[in-house]
Amino acid sequence: MGEPAEKLATYEDLLAVPPHLVAELIHGVLHTQPRPAPLHAQAAITLGAELEPPFKRGKGGPGGWIILFEPELHLGPDVLVPDLAGWRRSTLPTLPDEAYFSVRPDWVAEVLSPGTRRHDRALKMPLYQEAGTSHVWLVDPEARTLEVFRLDGPTYRLAATFAGEAPVRAEPFDAIELDLGALWQR
Repeated sequence: MGEPAEKLATYEDLLAVPPHLVAELIHGVLHTQPRPAPLHAQAAITLGAELEPPFKRGKGGPGGWIILFEPELHLGPDVLVPDLAGWRRSTLPTLPDEAYFSVRPDWVAEVLSPGTRRHDRALKMPLYQEAGTSHVWLVDPEARTLEVFRLDGPTYRLAATFAGEAPVRAEPFDAIELDLGALWQR
């Protein structure tokens, strides 16, 4: 007799994960990781604070976006939790009533850490690509870099890499200068 078939994880398995962990379902496998470390959390909150006024609220920028921290995305059978995600109002006119999003985001940002770097690149990026998310940002607070990927047909293309402290214009939010150095402040 062969090996017994491996049981695929379910959404109920994800809901049973203790709240101090981030849980995701990828290809039927439950993945958990601790909540972000301070450097990771600081980069994520600062990025959101930089983007929200001009893009979500239209203060000093074009508005027209919904931008959220750690939303639960249901992309087909997969459940992902990016550090930040954004939807153009044309994609998602109003917030859903459910505690999750089944509409793919137009942009996600993953803040990389030693424990998530491979997971974010190798497992999550292909799912964002398959869902049609037009931009993925990989923010690395340790290397002090921002990589901007744009969906180009069926694959992502590296559109830009920024490093250091200088203000940058990064698509799809290139209507404003982003204070890149603020993401790395301790």
